[in-house]
Amino acid sequence: MHELAVCQAMLEQVAGIAAREQASEVTRIIVRIGPLSGVVPELLEQAFTIARSGTIANQAELITEATGIRVRCSQCGAETDAGITRMICGKCGDYRTQLLSGDELLLASVELNRAEQAVE
Repeated sequence: MHELAVCQAMLEQVAGIAAREQASEVTRIIVRIGPLSGVVPELLEQAFTIARSGTIANQAELITEATGIRVRCSQCGAETDAGITRMICGKCGDYRTQLLSGDELLLASVELNRAEQAVE
């Protein structure tokens, strides 16, 4: 279950963002996961409940957004959707395609609350 290590790395990145923005807590984290990323969204969500404990994201919600697979055909130039086991051009059917998306694991956004400023 490498999703725990993925969560820990993601939370380190989130902690850096929270420190830079002087946040008191992180409330929501949105990640985009492609089907070829090697990460299973359900396992990532399970690992997140463990990894977030004791961090600035202790109460945060994790939202995973699935992305599709897109390819560019080297023969006709079309950019089309493809399947995980059929990465062929959707226009001409050629197998010589270039992967455009579908292998990403992207930290899309972080919602946080900033610490209240002291008023004198």
